[in-house]
Amino acid sequence: MNNKLENIAQSARPVNIGRSMAIGAAAGLILILFFVLGLDHPDPNWPKLWMLKPLIVVPLAGSIGSLLYHMINPLRHQPGWKRTGANILGLLIFLIALWMGTVLGLNGTMWD
Repeated sequence: MNNKLENIAQSARPVNIGRSMAIGAAAGLILILFFVLGLDHPDPNWPKLWMLKPLIVVPLAGSIGSLLYHMINPLRHQPGWKRTGANILGLLIFLIALWMGTVLGLNGTMWD
């Protein structure tokens, strides 16, 4: 029992939260770089620095999604179906946050 409490306390440490958020931001950055660098001829009607918005918004959304995933960490240490459900819920939350960040980041440019 004491080992479980130590695991839960350790999972809430700021270093682990920061690492989770950095991983989420990196995933968002890789995703948006795929879109931004894959565009050969941007529309001339777009602003000159159009790619700054998605390069900021999507990694930020990825880090927020990872933070939310990390917040359900105590549920992920439960046995049985609670663990599976928490992992699926956390992944779904992360993917929705990343999707919303991508839509907001590309709004007005690639997704007009």
